[in-house]
Amino acid sequence: MNGRVLVVEDEPRILRGLGALLEGAGYEARGADSVATALREARLRPPDAVLLDLLLPDGSGIEVCRGLREWTQAPILVVSAVDDRRETVACLDAGADDYVTKPYAPEELLARLRAAMRRSVAPPGEGAVVEFGDVRIDLERREVRRRGEPVQLTAHEYGLLAVLARHPDRVVTHRVLLQEVWGPALTEHTHYLRIYMRRLRAKLEDDPARPRHLLTETGLGYRLRRDATA
Repeated sequence: MNGRVLVVEDEPRILRGLGALLEGAGYEARGADSVATALREARLRPPDAVLLDLLLPDGSGIEVCRGLREWTQAPILVVSAVDDRRETVACLDAGADDYVTKPYAPEELLARLRAAMRRSVAPPGEGAVVEFGDVRIDLERREVRRRGEPVQLTAHEYGLLAVLARHPDRVVTHRVLLQEVWGPALTEHTHYLRIYMRRLRAKLEDDPARPRHLLTETGLGYRLRRDATA
């Protein structure tokens, strides 16, 4: 068995379909159709990962996310529609790891799930080395090299890159990035991120206009993608 996955979805047809998809891929699938049921099921049978719909009959997926993050770091994948951006951002801020937009291909959902579960086994620590393309980031030494040569970054450029590097392949929201790098008083100043991300791409991407690693997640935040072929 590849692990136990809790599917939080109030539409019976979708819940059955996701259960069949997961079980066919070697997972044990458990279902929950409300906030209360999801939190109770998770306590009774702690999941290895969670697929979380945002709109539930007794509340929001955000409540599930916050409740789970009180005691577990199991990866949470938000399953959202395009018009659920605010709710998706709130879930990511509450501790969700990634999101999949409806409608989605089954192969994409399974790939995202596998990636999230791999990251949860061995997340990078403060002393980790993170690599993408020809760039090497040593978080302990606060050192960035490209093609073996040091890259000169300003304090804010490095801070932004370091936050993304500590959460590789995950969406990091605008609010989290601004709070971590500029402080809680500036969490609405998203234009800072656009300016500094443009500078980082100019220094670290082969084609800054078409970045392969420092990616924009429209309306949500940014992602450092290590494997550009993924």
